[in-house]
Amino acid sequence: MDFWQQYRAIDSRDARFDGQFVTAVATTRIYCRPSCPARTPKPANVRFYQTSAAAHQAGYRACKRCLPEAVPGTPDWNLRSDAAARAMRLISDGEVDRTGVTGLAARLGYSSRQLNRILHQELGAGPLALARATRAQTARSLLTATGLKFSDIAFAAGFSSIRSFNDTVQEVFALTPSDLRGRAKAAGDNTPSRPTGTTPAGTTPAGSTLTGSPLAGTTLAGSTLALTLPLRAPYDPGIFEFLRLRAVDGVEHATDGVYERLLQLPGGQGRFSARLTTAPSGVPALAVTVTVEKLPDLPVLLSRIRRLFDLDADPQAVDGVLGADPLLADRVHLLPGIRLPGATDPHEILIRALIGQQITVKAARGTLHRLAALGTASTLVPQPGASTLHRLFPTPAQLADGGAELLTGPARRRESILRVSAALAEGSLHLGVEDSVADLKRKLLPLPGIGPWTVGYVALRVLGAPDIQLDNDAALRTGWAALPGQTGPVHPRQLSASMERFSPWRSYATMHLWRLAASHPATRTPATPATPPVKAATP
Repeated sequence: MDFWQQYRAIDSRDARFDGQFVTAVATTRIYCRPSCPARTPKPANVRFYQTSAAAHQAGYRACKRCLPEAVPGTPDWNLRSDAAARAMRLISDGEVDRTGVTGLAARLGYSSRQLNRILHQELGAGPLALARATRAQTARSLLTATGLKFSDIAFAAGFSSIRSFNDTVQEVFALTPSDLRGRAKAAGDNTPSRPTGTTPAGTTPAGSTLTGSPLAGTTLAGSTLALTLPLRAPYDPGIFEFLRLRAVDGVEHATDGVYERLLQLPGGQGRFSARLTTAPSGVPALAVTVTVEKLPDLPVLLSRIRRLFDLDADPQAVDGVLGADPLLADRVHLLPGIRLPGATDPHEILIRALIGQQITVKAARGTLHRLAALGTASTLVPQPGASTLHRLFPTPAQLADGGAELLTGPARRRESILRVSAALAEGSLHLGVEDSVADLKRKLLPLPGIGPWTVGYVALRVLGAPDIQLDNDAALRTGWAALPGQTGPVHPRQLSASMERFSPWRSYATMHLWRLAASHPATRTPATPATPPVKAATP
């Protein structure tokens, strides 16, 4: 977007652009979200920054009225595959806090100096400033939505000291932590409930938004933290059904509109439960209840939840393109705001994709149920209603060691799964949010048993890549055949060419077609002599 496009967005107070850039006003030294209700400043006094970190470095502080940190993140980090976007995905996942700028640069294949130069050029701030802005956002959320002690919030948000926490909060928001919490309480915005004494693990006092005992060191010790994560409306809840159909016993549990699971985080184990809700402002949001074994893992967990539920997507941009096409117009009207299901662990998604090749969702889930027995037992105290969650998804090492006795199906497919698991376990193969689609192709296509469909599926789930074309996907062909005006089966090459009309949102079009295929099983068409055999891939 150029200057005048951004200026028109703030002049119309268009909330669609909240989180995609910030507006800084030279006369007040304040930066705002695009939808801020304050009077529109004169163009000569306006500066636009892609990140709040860049505004901080330029000497601006956050608006107390619109709270620009309390918005969904920019969708650019999934739309773009350049170094800056890949760096931002890693920064959100806590890489700077864990390994520093040197570790971040190494993950991306750059020197620290090169990475600093790239991020300053592209985003207006270096990795340390970008990580600091992420900490400030997490701190604000915890200050306004929980009753945690300030010392616990400081370390949960990733600050190395309480002094650094206090200085950053005051510099970014021009308020002390006490003032920020007090203003939120006075406004009735997620009024925090401060626990007193020790709350038994897993219990929730009536009417409170936070339960848990005072934290000891860096361990939550089974206490529960409830937060509300912002998103861009509209939001289609079908992602919960997608996850429910693929939930692995003991690892995940899903019902209508609620999803919970256990997972391994950098510092220890974690657990979360998520459901759609309505924020105090009246807009939809994702209500999450989280538990982490190590407090510094909290921002990492929240970041992975955001990616899993695609909370930073721009649904109006997606629906604007898909809904303008006559073939999908009715589907978009019926299901506005459809989302891409993400991932909490890239290696897990690769294993799931390999197991799901050429079999149904039900059959793949049965195999995963058997393999789940290899996973590590949870050390977190079970919560009421969540007793079915008792183990983590198996690690690649556990699958490589014990998977041979539990895997069924063709020998070549079993061997491929075991070889890939071993490569992941020994580190010769690694996938992460820092990869691009090209990186995934380079790493995965040379491996026996992995084809373009598997690479595309992993890119869709792990990277949130919005324009993936899953060639030879049986469910995609079924969904296409069920569209209005379609009279029969479609050849894979014809489908691939036809899907180009939905670019750059072919991944989201795929979700629409998968949903349509699920409701039209009778339209499935086997391959004919004129049509080459098609992989019956499990989405």
